[in-house]
Amino acid sequence: MLHHLIAQGEHQQQDFKYEISDVRKIARTLSAFANTDGGRLLIGVKDNGKIAGVRSEEEIYMVEAAAALYCVPSVECSMSIHRVEGHNVVIAEVKPSEARPVRARLGDDSLCAFVRIADENIVASPVQMALWRDENRERGTLFAFTEREQALLRVLSDASEPLTLNRFARLGRLPRHRAVQLLAQFIRFGLVEQQFVGHTFVYVVNE
Repeated sequence: MLHHLIAQGEHQQQDFKYEISDVRKIARTLSAFANTDGGRLLIGVKDNGKIAGVRSEEEIYMVEAAAALYCVPSVECSMSIHRVEGHNVVIAEVKPSEARPVRARLGDDSLCAFVRIADENIVASPVQMALWRDENRERGTLFAFTEREQALLRVLSDASEPLTLNRFARLGRLPRHRAVQLLAQFIRFGLVEQQFVGHTFVYVVNE
């Protein structure tokens, strides 16, 4: 089983850790998994897939500390130990959270939410944060799609390349907070898609 998982490499739902030396970095990964589609940490496996092994009790303690003390709200992890090639490998599995966003505590004690894209933990965009805020509100929220909204949707549609949040706000002559709200509404109603291109979130009109 473990060799099969390692053969998959790192991807959106899997990350390798040679060891755990920084609880805050692990909290970022747990946040990203919980905010996206869930995932698993293989601890004691190098980036190239080579099994190095860990002292399992210490690694489990640090993951549990990251999940309980450095994630807000706390993250539930299921832990298992696998003995392979004379080494212990710890697998920590995280399910998607029902209380998004899950934020990770950073070095300055501030909180930041992450998402998992491919094999990277990326800071969640302001638009994604607005979408999560809307998740807990009542269903059936009305969206006034006036000529103004249609004109702003055309700003996205007519752009020669996908627009970032800041460029959309500038072209639409919108305050940044209003641009965030509007893009979140467009996405929620299936009019616009958020994409991650060149380490930047951009917004594209759905055909």
